[in-house]
Amino acid sequence: MKVVVAIDSFKGSLSSLELGLLIEKGVKKVYKNAEVKKVPIADGGEGTVEALVEGTNGKFVDIKVHDPLMRVIDARYGIMGNNVAVIEMAEASGLPLLKPEERDLRKATTYGTGELIKDAVEKGCREFIIGIGGSATNDAGLGMMQALGYKFMDKDGEVLGYGGEIMEKVAEIDSRGAIEGLDKCKFNIACDVDNPFYGPRGAAHVYSRQKGADDEMVEYLDSSLQKLALTLKEKTCKDIAEIPGAGAAGGLGGGFVAFLDGELKPGIDIILQEVGLAESIEGADFVITGEGKIDFQSIMGKAPMGVSKLSREKGIPVIAIAGCVADDAGAMHDHGLDAFFSTINYPVSLEDAMDKERAGIFVEKNIEEIFRLVKICEKKFS
Repeated sequence: MKVVVAIDSFKGSLSSLELGLLIEKGVKKVYKNAEVKKVPIADGGEGTVEALVEGTNGKFVDIKVHDPLMRVIDARYGIMGNNVAVIEMAEASGLPLLKPEERDLRKATTYGTGELIKDAVEKGCREFIIGIGGSATNDAGLGMMQALGYKFMDKDGEVLGYGGEIMEKVAEIDSRGAIEGLDKCKFNIACDVDNPFYGPRGAAHVYSRQKGADDEMVEYLDSSLQKLALTLKEKTCKDIAEIPGAGAAGGLGGGFVAFLDGELKPGIDIILQEVGLAESIEGADFVITGEGKIDFQSIMGKAPMGVSKLSREKGIPVIAIAGCVADDAGAMHDHGLDAFFSTINYPVSLEDAMDKERAGIFVEKNIEEIFRLVKICEKKFS
């Protein structure tokens, strides 16, 4: 019996690695000699750095960076065992870093995200996985590039400051101060939305209100993004206006494409390729996946969907577990997920359900029972 465990974390409760160990225990209570291969995964959002670093025997790096309002804070990123840097932009430029009354998209900058990248480049990393969810910014990555050595000037040649307010003023781009090695780097951007750079579905109209913008600010930012897109087309020969995902994270997706030749891809696709899941599941009898909650949205690029799709191509049955299974989760059956189970054995409060010790008991016990059923079927139909 070969079982591959490729499960996302139960946010706020159990990590991907912890779940893998618990599932292995449950399987081996029934199949003592089973080969259980654990492949920690995430979908590019919260928990991605932890899953990829722990799953590849990598390391965490803690440094000082600037938050969206240029205050010094502590932040962390990861370097995988193969020297690929894994960064979540929200660590330095995320909305949770600001109080509601501090949210100002004219001033908020992605400078800190650039500092994370700079540190990794200086440590020898040349390949990056960047998660760009949860931003507090709408500066199209200009702040990030400033941290990486770029300067942006207005029509009078004056060097511009930081934040979304400089987008409309950019007339010249000076890349001569770019940090050494940046031109050798490859950037895979975990982007699970398809919004264009500007317009009714662009960065400002779709996302800026949740970051503190009123109607007037939305129109101002959208106009600024449009002006910047024209400047970038002229100066970099990159037309990012309609690229799907260019509007993600306040235009950061477009900034990665324009300045760093970044590739925007669904987060789960990047992660599964990086951890080599296709190779790991070769010859497997079952694949176990899951996340904290399985519902209709799980189809939209979440970890169980990516794992199910890959396993289905190889004809391997996929079982999922989750802390919560919604009424509409049945849609997953049409996309390669053969069966799913909630790990909650009896009525408990959400707080109790997420308690690490209790959740661990639930997971291990339910996996044991699932494989007891597998064993019954094996004997019955063999």
